[in-house]
Amino acid sequence: MSRYCDLLSIIYSPIGPQCEACFLSRFLLLALSCKMSLFKARDWWSAVLGEGEEFDQGCLCVGDVDNSGSGYDKVVVGSYMGMLRIFAPNANKASEQTMTDAQLLEVQVRDPIIQVEVGKFVSCSELLHLAVLHPRKLSVYAVSGTTGNVEHGDQYQLRLVYEHNLQRTACNMTYGPFGGVTGHHFICIQSMDGMLMFFEQESYAFGRFLPGFLLPGPLCYCARTDTFITVSSTRQVECYRYGTLAVATDADTRQDSEQQSKSSGKRLTAEWTLVLGEQALDICIPSFSPMSSSIFVLGERNLFCLRDSGQIRFMKKLEYNPSCFLPYASVSEGTTNLLLGNHNNMLLVYQDSTLKWAAQLSCAPVAVAIANFPDLKGLVVTLSSEGHLQCSYMGTDPSFFTAPKVDAREVNYDEVDAEMKALHKVIREATRNQDIIPKAESEDDLTVTAMISTSLDDVSQALIPEMNEMAVPSVTVKIKVSSRLAVENPKMSVCVQPPLAVSQDQFVLESIGSGSQVVVTFSAFLNGHYSPADLTGDIAVSYSSPTGVPRVAQCKFVLPLHLVCCPTSASKNGKYKITVDTNKPPVNLNEIFPEFVTKAEDKEGNALAFQFIAGSRVTVLASKTSQRYRIQSESFEDIWLVAKELVQRFDRHFARLGVKDFRNSFSGPIPLAEYFEIVDHHFELRVNAQKYQDLLSERAVQFRAIQRRLLTRFKDKTPAPLQNLDTLMEGTYRQVIALADAAEENRECLVQAFSRLRSATHLLILLVSLWQGLSTDQTSILEATLLPLLQDTPQLGWEESVDAAVSHLLRTCLSRSSKDQAISLSTTQLSMPKDTSRLKKHITLLCDRIGKGGRLCLSSEANVPTPVMMPAGCEPIPEPIAEQEEEDPALQQEATAKFIKKKQPSKKAKSKTESSKEKKEKDSMKESKKDPKESTRDRESKKDSTKDSKESSKESSKESKKEKKESSKEKESVAELGKEKTKVSKKPSVKVKEKKKEAGDG
Repeated sequence: MSRYCDLLSIIYSPIGPQCEACFLSRFLLLALSCKMSLFKARDWWSAVLGEGEEFDQGCLCVGDVDNSGSGYDKVVVGSYMGMLRIFAPNANKASEQTMTDAQLLEVQVRDPIIQVEVGKFVSCSELLHLAVLHPRKLSVYAVSGTTGNVEHGDQYQLRLVYEHNLQRTACNMTYGPFGGVTGHHFICIQSMDGMLMFFEQESYAFGRFLPGFLLPGPLCYCARTDTFITVSSTRQVECYRYGTLAVATDADTRQDSEQQSKSSGKRLTAEWTLVLGEQALDICIPSFSPMSSSIFVLGERNLFCLRDSGQIRFMKKLEYNPSCFLPYASVSEGTTNLLLGNHNNMLLVYQDSTLKWAAQLSCAPVAVAIANFPDLKGLVVTLSSEGHLQCSYMGTDPSFFTAPKVDAREVNYDEVDAEMKALHKVIREATRNQDIIPKAESEDDLTVTAMISTSLDDVSQALIPEMNEMAVPSVTVKIKVSSRLAVENPKMSVCVQPPLAVSQDQFVLESIGSGSQVVVTFSAFLNGHYSPADLTGDIAVSYSSPTGVPRVAQCKFVLPLHLVCCPTSASKNGKYKITVDTNKPPVNLNEIFPEFVTKAEDKEGNALAFQFIAGSRVTVLASKTSQRYRIQSESFEDIWLVAKELVQRFDRHFARLGVKDFRNSFSGPIPLAEYFEIVDHHFELRVNAQKYQDLLSERAVQFRAIQRRLLTRFKDKTPAPLQNLDTLMEGTYRQVIALADAAEENRECLVQAFSRLRSATHLLILLVSLWQGLSTDQTSILEATLLPLLQDTPQLGWEESVDAAVSHLLRTCLSRSSKDQAISLSTTQLSMPKDTSRLKKHITLLCDRIGKGGRLCLSSEANVPTPVMMPAGCEPIPEPIAEQEEEDPALQQEATAKFIKKKQPSKKAKSKTESSKEKKEKDSMKESKKDPKESTRDRESKKDSTKDSKESSKESSKESKKEKKESSKEKESVAELGKEKTKVSKKPSVKVKEKKKEAGDG
């Protein structure tokens, strides 16, 4: 502020007759210090070129490019977007039609335009032509105009005369009469790697690399001395004579140039150099007077004026950031005027180093030129980086700032306080809600609806017509896209999980008008020899809103079950069995699955079978007296789709009947042993894939080594025996082909195994949710934990991802103490484990803690020890066996086994509860005496996470002991939940004998 006061005191000091001429210079000094000007540049003609285009220093030039002979210039502008425009400004036109009438030509070229120049570039003509520099091409055009017979009938054409394809990426160019040629101009292009390429009009002359080059700088030709001036990356001005460049050693690459300069030939050296100490923005050599011998260099902080010999004439320190400059003729002899633009939207006029005028522009110029137009000569043409083209002149058009009137109304502080409280409330709510995904609008611009046909297609669209002697059907999916606003060419993508496929997955829709809709149909079918894990599909429609914002509308659809299976006869036995309990009387299965009912089926609807096209048979049996349904199959993973469909259809059936308290449940045990078999099979295939990859790498290295030796033998002038290298190479080649085939076969098996693993995992999640009655949110957390991936990758597999997710749950919401919660997850990179023992132990522990009342939640409030809501191992009490006498024998046997497993007394044994309790207490005392470590198993389970983090740092002997302990704990936890059938089947027999003995004693 004190600086401005000093300047004001200088201006308003007493002015006498001798210093009245100094007032203007004082005021200009104040204006520059305040980064403003009292005077604006008078706008004579202006235009805004395109939207989103970029312009730079070489994108503007002026000249009589159409050779009209009138002496008036045209403005040529090129952009980085490849737009070439030619203007003939005329202020006599109406203001609203100025740009349209002044634009002579507009052409879109394929490549970006780096620089445009006007000169005599054609050998057989002395007319002016237009040279356009692209990154990899130099084009020379002829601009011609044809006068029409009507008012707007003038036509201009751009004709390509010749072009040169560049081997290197261009940076800038300069032109002139190189070597003293008269009547023609040659072109010199500087590449990004420091090569000067010389073109003698239609032919390429030679190329030279600049010594010590790192980054390209500005380049200019001086016709007086026949030299080229540039500024290198060492921040010094360098001058090279054209004759020296012409006779220097030629080279195709920089390495060749350096080697040849050291060995033989004439080395390229600079005529003179001058250290600037800063990077240069532009170099300009005025040619308006043959007597002037000045070279102007615009630096980042200084303006330099040099003589032709490289000596400094003067230097001007700048107090702003310059953007462009242009020297022009001065009326004073021995001086040169300069137009200098800066990033403060100022255009300054200097006479040598003295500031003469300052004018305010509407934008910061990046290129400036002086042109002659009708009715006015010497107009200043400026171009900004955004494309604002302006023709202006200096004048005394003052710009006064008028402050707006202040609103003098009284402030109601109560209203202000109420508004402030409301805003604080909104801020708190927004801070509390940390959703990453933005909330959807109440009414979407685009609505996507999917409709699945209830019947299969008459003519199947499947690519595989038959599998396992069964026809593969297809179903039609109809997608309706409705738009509230006008949308142009939206794109729709359809995604289904393999082995499902669709007839077409990408659509480019027609433009949708406001309030209209478009319907698209496609077919879905099975396209693999294994059953899918999911029948859902996703649809995404991408479009742009009227304001240009990209958006996506999504929709899900579910394919019918009869697309992948068909009805068949029921089987009485099955290797894997799952029982689903309900709290309502049994229903007819024919009513639940009407599309699977055949004429030969029993009308009572107690049994229904599904034959998967690419899988096994799944049978559903309904109890006649109890409320149980058993699902059995020879394949564990195939039970998933039928069990899911059964549970969902039960919910819909009783919801239609108005039953609100209907509930599905599962009384256990959780089939972890069967699930772990599928996990081990998937992990084994992953290990095999890694082995195949390693073997392929070894054989490939061996094959290449044999090839190199054979090639050396063949190239040797004196033939030597091959020593069976050809036989070895052939054998290695066969091994590589065999390993590649085996790896490809293993990859296909791995894809099928992962699909089966997903099905089994879905089934496990369903059974756990029915077993403990998990809510929708808890089921989603469990699904995200056990199914984190949609497909396996070599870098990240299912086992390590699930192990990390389960460990996180065990240490957070399912932890038993605050000490376990304090243990943070390691940040090491996930890698494929050595085996699945750790993973199976963690999944078993997860089911154990969920069964003991653990609550799944991701919020921070849930990371506290939850009270045990159920005793350890407590499960829903099944119905008495006495009420199951009329049931199916297989169901009775299974219910009896479950009854014995759960140690739950029947009605007849209730009177003997006291004696059984005493017997159990004695047994527990004996077991604690036999193995005192077994009583502390619960406390050891709390320290699993800390033990896991210390396993890598212990010795190998201690690790083996720990693995034995972990395997014994795993067996114990599996036995508690009834996971292993062999152990479970033995224990109840002993306990039945004990109960019979107790009953006999009673």
